[in-house]
Order: sequence, then C-alpha cells, then structure tokens
Amino acid sequence: MLQTAGLPHEARAPQGAAAEDVRLMARVALEDVRAFELVYRRYSPRLARFLRGMLRQQALVDEVLDDTMLVAWRKAHTWDAASQLSTWLFAIAYRQALKAVRRDVTAQALDEEPAAPASAEPDGELEHYQLRLRLAGALGALTPEHRAVVELTYYQGYSCREIADIVGCPVATVKTRMFYARQRLRGLVAREDVS
Repeated sequence: MLQTAGLPHEARAPQGAAAEDVRLMARVALEDVRAFELVYRRYSPRLARFLRGMLRQQALVDEVLDDTMLVAWRKAHTWDAASQLSTWLFAIAYRQALKAVRRDVTAQALDEEPAAPASAEPDGELEHYQLRLRLAGALGALTPEHRAVVELTYYQGYSCREIADIVGCPVATVKTRMFYARQRLRGLVAREDVS
C-alpha cells in the first residue's frame, strides 16, 4: 500500500484534489487500469510540457513521458502520500529525462525550427517569433539541470523547495542553478542582440 510516513491514512486525509490523488494512487497500486488512466490524463499534459522544455524533441518527449508513466504504474505502491503526487511524478520525469540526455539522443534537439507565423501584423509577429527563437536557442544551450530549474520555475510554477524535491538536491543547489541559468540566458540573449 502507499507509504504514509508512519501515520494512519485517516489521520492525514488530504482535501480536494490531493484526496482524489490518494484514492486514485491507492487503486493504481492495486493495478486498477482505469484509475491509472485518470492519473495519466490529469498529469500527462503538464509532464509533457516540462519534458518538451528539457528535451526539445517531440519523439523523445513522448518516449520519456511513456517511461515516466510506466515507472509510476510499476512503483505506485512506493508513493508517499505525504508529498504531492505531481512532485513525485515530476521527479520521475526529471530522472527519466536525464537518462535520455545521457544516452545522447538530444544532439539534434534545436534543428527543428517552428514555421514562421502568418499574421495580419507581420512586423510585430516577426519580432515576437525572432524573440521566441532566440529564447529557445538560449534555453537549448543550457545544461539539462539548469534547463530543468527554469522550466519547473517559470513554466510549471514550482517553488524552490518543490524543485529540490523533484530533482533530488538541496534548495541551495536549486537557487544556485537558477542563478547561473539566468546569468547564462542573459549572456546568450545579449550576444544575439549584438549580432
């Protein structure tokens, strides 16, 4: 059954979505496929967004998302209901993404550029498009660890404490990674402006 940090489940019953997550994961731990489908539908969009930011290649994102959810299915009984389910799932996704990066399958990540947008105001759209490209290029130049803290902070809305839980490092390390990521992004975007 789910780990409950030594407290009876009834003594720690969470409210709202957290309570629903506990009920669903208890069923997933018993290999209830329908419960797992609900968990998948609830969390896969956010996980996919995070993985796209880290991996930059849709085929790889899909593969790592599948690997993440497979681990969640197999290890559902190990989830500690004292933590948020999203934190546990993002931690799994982060580790799976790092494994994929280590396999060196992201070498072509920035080769696929999105098509230029068509719009009634081409100058404004072109500037916006160019800024998005510069930012995407700068994010792609970061290490996976630095890219992860940027993605988790700005795109997923996690706090430094939650990110530390997800990536498995101290809060100070998360803050240091964020500092260096911002510094590197500033330098890369400024270099683009000079060119």
